[in-house]
Amino acid sequence: MLYSLLLTLTALAPIAMTTPSAKVAPPAPYGALPSRRQLDHAKLETYAFLHFTTNTFTDREWGNGDEHETVFHPTDFDPDQIVLALKSAGMKGAILTAKHHDGFCLWPTATTKHNVSRSGWMGGNGDVVKAISEACHRHGLLFGVYLSPWDRNNPAYGKPEYVDIYRHQLKELMTQYGPLFEIWHDGANGGTGYYGGAREDRSIDRRTYYGWPTTWKMVRDLQPGANVFSDIGPDLRWVGNEEGYAGETSWATYDPIGEKDDQPAPGYLKSNLSPEGTPHGTQWLPAECDVSIRPGWFWHEAENGRVKTSEQLFDLYCKSVGRGASFLLNVPPNRKGQIDVPDVASLRTFGKAVQETFRTNLASGAKVIASNVRGGSRAYSGTQLLSTQPSRFWATDDAVTSASAELDLGEPKSFDLIRVREPIALGQRVESFGVDALLNGEWSEIAHATTIGNCRILRLDRPVTTRKVRIHVDKSPASPLLYDFGLYLQGPGAR
Repeated sequence: MLYSLLLTLTALAPIAMTTPSAKVAPPAPYGALPSRRQLDHAKLETYAFLHFTTNTFTDREWGNGDEHETVFHPTDFDPDQIVLALKSAGMKGAILTAKHHDGFCLWPTATTKHNVSRSGWMGGNGDVVKAISEACHRHGLLFGVYLSPWDRNNPAYGKPEYVDIYRHQLKELMTQYGPLFEIWHDGANGGTGYYGGAREDRSIDRRTYYGWPTTWKMVRDLQPGANVFSDIGPDLRWVGNEEGYAGETSWATYDPIGEKDDQPAPGYLKSNLSPEGTPHGTQWLPAECDVSIRPGWFWHEAENGRVKTSEQLFDLYCKSVGRGASFLLNVPPNRKGQIDVPDVASLRTFGKAVQETFRTNLASGAKVIASNVRGGSRAYSGTQLLSTQPSRFWATDDAVTSASAELDLGEPKSFDLIRVREPIALGQRVESFGVDALLNGEWSEIAHATTIGNCRILRLDRPVTTRKVRIHVDKSPASPLLYDFGLYLQGPGAR
């Protein structure tokens, strides 16, 4: 796909905006800035996890590593059905658990016998990673992999030689299945396991054992367009919970701290700081919000009646994407090797709810008057608040860090959802803002929040009907920059 090629070829340095006017200098970048691959990733907003391994067939969440390979045997594996179900929800990519903690590899790796080629499925010729990656490419989704650092099957785990095995597995995944948009590393490290028959508890120093800097350099060399996720990045951070929501205040900047106020590492940090991030921090590490559509991460028949509804998914969308983070929704295939019926139904309704809600911006075409415009230039006028392009935005003079813009909608309109964005290529700035509506001849604040970042969504308790609205930035360390302001009425399946 063109986007996959772009991930590989685009430059990785922070992006500088071009000058839209020869007379007025553009605003200078502020604080930590995203790389090109991070900017590309931010455009995705929603994508899926696919937890699928021996656990699917043993009815467990974490396997011990002693499961026989023949346990894995999907009866009607259909990668196209899986990917199309995700696409119906508006997902832009899929991350497959190529190896979970049990150590079973879903591709025919040369590093261990504990892999799909010894399962008997498809006569030993099956390759789940290849099948899902090719289905993603056929249907326009990006593809990524989860490779658990912890391996409860491998006899070398906990010893120096295992790190080489892990890197070899990662190299196979990075060189055999095309461009990857994300590579996911779990923070679960060490504990009891089979370990080749030892059946013992093995602990590792989470700060040093894996040699992450060396591994991540290999990723940069082989997959320069891939974003690396872990508790501490280096491209995407864990949000600090598995419930699917970011903090009410959510900074894309983050300086992780180790458990003892020392050097952090995946699985070793003060995760309570992750939901909010670090205000005006030194690293651009946006949050990724992971959650499962079911109570568990793997498919369990007993949970068929506990699939999250479209209303619940839409709420999580607003609390993840709508707080400047990304939404990673796990949708586990069943024992057939397909997405189950109740999950498909919920995904489709959720996808339609998002599509219907954001189909029509009720603020489109409004007349906008801003309290301040950078240099008085039309290039930064209040009208740019309605732009949908991050290169065009409303901006104030450098000395003006609080400002407002009034919109005349032309006629009374009803809405119950508000969206606005900052052009994050120039950094994240806003600390406090609100939205007012003219009701009965007086301005009344109908919504207030702290951060904006890549996207901020504000849901109202009930629809508001008005002809005029006003957005006001109350606190920002530098001149505020805003675009993509919208007023929407939530569609069926959203509430």
